[in-house]
Amino acid sequence: MAEQKALSLTFKDRATLLSAFMPALERGGVFVPTRDRYVLGQTVYLLLTMPGEIERLPVTGQVVWISPPGVSGRRVPGIGVHFSSDDRRVRDRIENHLAGMLDKGTPTYTL
Repeated sequence: MAEQKALSLTFKDRATLLSAFMPALERGGVFVPTRDRYVLGQTVYLLLTMPGEIERLPVTGQVVWISPPGVSGRRVPGIGVHFSSDDRRVRDRIENHLAGMLDKGTPTYTL
């Protein structure tokens, strides 16, 4: 298993945030592009920066999706991280950034 480290992810615009957001997860989550190896259920630590902001939001979550290197189609290698119950405010913040953009059928990194 990979050594624990914080992954940093900066969303430069709302379209990128929308592509990475995983709203179907109960507490929300994001897709993190990475070629590092992870296993389902592994705990990861993220530092997320929302579009137009400088504050880095610390998030703890579990790996619930894996797109390994060499994945077919337009898919990007990486992991989907389900936020912990303590990080509900991060989901709320993402949803505020994406107001009016959700449920439009936009392709994402995971589905």
